[in-house]
Amino acid sequence: MSKEYVTVIGLEVHAELNTQSKIYCSCKNSFGAEVNTQCCPVCMGMPGTLPTLNEQVVASAVKMGYALNCTINPVSKQDRKNYFYPDLPKAYQISQFDIPLCENGYVDIWVDGKEKRIGVTRIHIEEDAGKLIHDNSFAGSLVDFNRCGVPLIEIVSEPDLRSSKEAKAYLDTIKSIVQYIDVSDAKMQEGSIRCDINVSVMEKGSDTFGTRVEMKNVNTFSGAVRAIEYEAARQIAILEQGGTIEQETRRWDDQKGQNFLLRSKEDAHDYRYFPEPDLQTIVLEESYLSQIKDSIPELPNKKFVRYLTDYDLPEDDASLLVASVEKSTFFETMVAFGDVKPKSISNWILGDISRIMNETGKALADLEIDAKGLDALLLMIDENKISNSAGKTVFEEMLKTKASPEEIVKEKGLLQISNSDAL
Repeated sequence: MSKEYVTVIGLEVHAELNTQSKIYCSCKNSFGAEVNTQCCPVCMGMPGTLPTLNEQVVASAVKMGYALNCTINPVSKQDRKNYFYPDLPKAYQISQFDIPLCENGYVDIWVDGKEKRIGVTRIHIEEDAGKLIHDNSFAGSLVDFNRCGVPLIEIVSEPDLRSSKEAKAYLDTIKSIVQYIDVSDAKMQEGSIRCDINVSVMEKGSDTFGTRVEMKNVNTFSGAVRAIEYEAARQIAILEQGGTIEQETRRWDDQKGQNFLLRSKEDAHDYRYFPEPDLQTIVLEESYLSQIKDSIPELPNKKFVRYLTDYDLPEDDASLLVASVEKSTFFETMVAFGDVKPKSISNWILGDISRIMNETGKALADLEIDAKGLDALLLMIDENKISNSAGKTVFEEMLKTKASPEEIVKEKGLLQISNSDAL
């Protein structure tokens, strides 16, 4: 390779909102139902039907906007994005074009021990399309319309990411934020969070971006890392051979580990956007916006930095704790007692407790751990009254019997003798 190149990455993250009903009709918004059982004339695009905007969708998008430090547009509208695809029965998608609900924000991510700020261009609301079903047992394709009209927020980043590692950190941060503010369950296995990736390369030292290529169908964050690295290498190889990069959309195939041309990249005019005539302008009062802003809890990226500074936790520990709302909440409950070192608490949550959660498939709440009882157990270990291995035995017994650690230690004769004269 005769030149050095820099990879430039922008991400479009689509998160399905966890509202009870769909965005423009009263159909249930849930995953896994029998095909075509959660649809109606509105979300199937039957002639003469009229959409009605779900207010909770707007509230969730605004909440995410504040979480990502965006400016909220108090007056916005919805637009028709026109394109034909078999799983889009109306032949247009209701989205937002020039006046999104949220714009000009940012999020701070942590990579290699340093904080980096990533710009957020916009967050807008839109409806999801249906799902094509392909199978060897029948010819052609079938369409499941259950997902039509499922509410989405699309979070568009600035092209501020410079490596697959930074992209992964950004995606992890976005995922944890939507879970912390409870607007999406972000279950990747159900497709409720997914992304499109824009990649270009430029010579090191240049300030002119190269031609970008968009990749669709990226459904896992590990797949996003592989897709970015593959596409950057593909573009560099073309440039090194004297070729030029074409603006196009490509489909990522994670099993094959490569992407394939779908079509030349569209620009906005190709979609023939125009204001949605069947929906009214969205007008948000200041009191309504203030109420949403005040409801946002401490966010995971802020919590991560606090765990490093206030509790002196290693980066890996802090990252794993804040990645789970229930683990971080339990950790802070334990720390508030003030009896045991934060690192000891972290070790138990990320060690034995996480192991039992994985083995049983239960959530932390389902284990019904008595936080005060665990605090007493860890204090006994710290004071060398019982050994660490005995502590594990006591903990397992606590989960089974709900007895106190003191009772179990006494009953099983696990108290350590530390007095040298007695020994």
